[in-house]
Formats: sequence, structure tokens, C-alpha cells
Amino acid sequence: MAATLQVVLQSDVANVGKSGELVKVRPGFARNYLIPRSLAVPATTAAVNRINHEKAVAVAKADKAKKEAQGVAEKINGLKLTMARSVGEDDRLFGSVTAKEIESAAKAAGIEIDRKKMHLAEPLKALGTFEIPVKLMTDVTATLKVEVVKK
Repeated sequence: MAATLQVVLQSDVANVGKSGELVKVRPGFARNYLIPRSLAVPATTAAVNRINHEKAVAVAKADKAKKEAQGVAEKINGLKLTMARSVGEDDRLFGSVTAKEIESAAKAAGIEIDRKKMHLAEPLKALGTFEIPVKLMTDVTATLKVEVVKK
């Protein structure tokens, strides 16, 4: 009897591997635990080819999403939003400029930005120009320039 058996994991299994990986396990573990619970399938050539195809499709999809995010990042980097707010003495704002207001101003300018992706530590409470990082993907970050002026 073989000391190990190759299986393709269908879902993540602790201390064994992640979904889609080709792993070697003991035959009893595969026969009694992994295969009956549909956590793995035997590593036939068809199963291995299917996994390789799915990985290639996932890589292509990720590349496409990254290119789209880079295109949006270029638009955001070229955008400068001007927010007019009423001010009191010492040029202090009445209220503040929030991420929701910046999101709606960007939408009016023609660019969809999710406010949850803006890394605005706190609302803008002063006049001036601010640079707000917008994290579109794990490795794609843009900088949005927001200028707060007197009304």
C-alpha cells in the first residue's frame, strides 16, 4: 500500500492546505475523512487540469481588475476637488468636510469612489489643500486632492 496519496483540496483544511492545492496525505486520512466530507478529490489528471485552468482564470481576472484599478487611480490622481464652506473668525469652518461629502463631490465630477476606501483619519476642519489616500486594491493606491475654501 502507498505511504501517501495525492488529493486536490476542494476547501481549506487546517494544517493540510488551502482550496485548490495538490497535497500528499496518508491514504486513510483521505479515504476516511477528506473524500467523504467532500473536502478533497483524488488527484486524477482531469482534477489537476481543472485546478490549473481555474488558477489561470483567477490570475487573468486579477490582472484585469488591477488594470482597471490603475486606470481609476490615474483619474483620481488628476482630480482636484474644491469644497466651499462658510467660515467664522480665525478662518475656522462651521462644521467639517466628511468622506461622504467628498464621495458625492467626486461622483459629481464623474468618478465613483467608495468612501470606505478613503483613508481620512478625521473630517477636514480647516481651510487649505489636503491629500487623501484612496486604497483601491492591496497594491493600488491613489491620492485625491481636496481644497477647502471660503464660501
